[in-house]
Amino acid sequence: MEQKISNEEYNQYVEQVTPTYSLWKNCFNAFWVGGLICLIGEVIFSFFSGQLGMNEQDAASFESMVLVLLSVILTGFNAYGHIARLGGAGALVPITGFANSVAAPAIEYQKEGQVFGIGVKIFTIAGPVILYGIFTSWILGIIYYFGGSFGWW
Repeated sequence: MEQKISNEEYNQYVEQVTPTYSLWKNCFNAFWVGGLICLIGEVIFSFFSGQLGMNEQDAASFESMVLVLLSVILTGFNAYGHIARLGGAGALVPITGFANSVAAPAIEYQKEGQVFGIGVKIFTIAGPVILYGIFTSWILGIIYYFGGSFGWW
């Protein structure tokens, strides 16, 4: 026997199970979490450039590598997911979020093997970002090339 519920009952149920968010709280958390990641990056950069005497370009490269490594380690210990839930875009937009989006599926699907697990699933999250990032840069490169040829800039 089918049980029918009214629209009012359904709307009440939806309101009960739908999570509520505070825009200002989310913005604040994204701001300080993203700022903390940037601060850690600046400390790493200062260490490589000041203490080890690297030039700025080399120090920036090593800083990126260390941030990616830290992100992958935190992802492996299941800590970066908690950071991302707290900080939202503040944790997902920097290079650490990209590293997390590549490492998380690799860790999750490792039981299914190297090819059908890790190989197939590693770019499920990062793949669209890479695809559309490359496609957009290609389109903008064409516009820039022809814009320069026609003297637009």
